[in-house]
Amino acid sequence: MRGGASGRAPRRGRHGRPRTAGTAGTGADGRQRLPPDRAMSDAAAWDARYAGEGFQFGEAPNRYLESLAPWLRPGMRALAVGDGEGRNGVWLAAQGLRVTSLDWSAVGLAKARALAARRGVTLETVVADAARWDWPAAAYDLIAWIFVHLPPADRHAAAQGALRALAPGGMLALECFTPAQEGRRSGGPKDVSLLWSRTIVEAEFCGALEIVELLEGTVLLDEGPRHQGHAEVVRALLRRPG
Repeated sequence: MRGGASGRAPRRGRHGRPRTAGTAGTGADGRQRLPPDRAMSDAAAWDARYAGEGFQFGEAPNRYLESLAPWLRPGMRALAVGDGEGRNGVWLAAQGLRVTSLDWSAVGLAKARALAARRGVTLETVVADAARWDWPAAAYDLIAWIFVHLPPADRHAAAQGALRALAPGGMLALECFTPAQEGRRSGGPKDVSLLWSRTIVEAEFCGALEIVELLEGTVLLDEGPRHQGHAEVVRALLRRPG
């Protein structure tokens, strides 16, 4: 991956409201089908998706988040944004962190609680829209923002909330698809306005946070049935001074 960094890092190894117009269709089973990006940005659609068997993005954590384990300490307060079925929040809890998983799908978070119980860890869950949630001030030492793709206005609102919620010395870990993902079948929204880039990361966060690393490039995803294959992403580890 390409990018730059400031500071030293250890060496290492979904959600918004409907925005884009489109035409709903009907599938072979007679059920209404939302346009692809409408379906990605509709809480009811995510509830329906998570209601199926298995885990849409697997039970293992995001690999980038997992690679940041050397930065984690037991007792840290963590927020997993857009955590869906809980794979990232549950993994963080297993590292000894005190974790809140935030998602607007009640069905997804019910599966997250079940996964936490199965793994023997404690997980707090909050059903809320990240762009409308009342983010608590200086409440978290780590915010995991993994594949959270929102319309620009909602993205900015959620990013401002994350900045409010990050405690002094806290870190924000982000992985999201970039416009270079267009044409790949490994996941992500088709609406380019929902995608991230290094420039967007800098605009949303880097006035308040220091860059530990900020990279764009190709990764190989193996995260359940919906994230499989080579993908174009931006990865960031950012830190609030203090």
